[in-house]
Amino acid sequence: MHLETETWTDVADAETDLALLPVGSTEQHGPHAPLGTDTLDAEAVADAAAEQYDDPVVVAPAIPVGIAEEHREFSGTLWTTESTFRSYVRDVVGSLASHGWDRVVVVNGHGGNIAALREVTTRIVRHDDAYAVPFTWFDEVDEHTSEMGHAGPLETSLLRHANPETVHEDRLEEAADGSSDRWGDWQGRVNLAVDSHEFTENGVVGDPRESSADLGEELLDLSAAALCKLLDAVRERDPQARIDG
Repeated sequence: MHLETETWTDVADAETDLALLPVGSTEQHGPHAPLGTDTLDAEAVADAAAEQYDDPVVVAPAIPVGIAEEHREFSGTLWTTESTFRSYVRDVVGSLASHGWDRVVVVNGHGGNIAALREVTTRIVRHDDAYAVPFTWFDEVDEHTSEMGHAGPLETSLLRHANPETVHEDRLEEAADGSSDRWGDWQGRVNLAVDSHEFTENGVVGDPRESSADLGEELLDLSAAALCKLLDAVRERDPQARIDG
């Protein structure tokens, strides 16, 4: 059940306490993929899991602007501060909980959001009348997780499967030519770079020529299945439970 397409009278009858909140970013993804890549991919995973899950799940509208100042030199990138982002996510989760959907999985599509989502969901569990956990889709695709870059084969593949009209396939060669092999500029285990333009010419990390719609379908299947298992765990979880010893 997608909130933005339903009436309030219909959602009032939703017999569930489970909700998915997609979170993405509006930021550069090279010359071949849209600024909304992270949001589109998070929405695709959330939609697939909600459709596959045995019981009803409320899907909230996506949060499309995240922590993305590292891409500020590339036109169209939008960002917010970590504190604003955390407050916004917390407010939305609180809104969902006020209607009884108080077990929320935040479905994330942007690496820059990960630390803030871990912190804010912890704060929600400790201090609010809700239980929330973060889920980053590209961390849940088995061995493919190690291939994650930026606008590289994973993100581009998921787009080519779920939103193929958004990918400029005629620019994949250009995207690969200006890409970096690795995120950052490293000295030992220290990343010397602050922003992405310091190590990638066109914003791409990885080779999007290795993407395909078939790989995207596999990624969607893996991440949606993992999300469904997480929904089971969240539904059964007692956040007040403790081990007595």
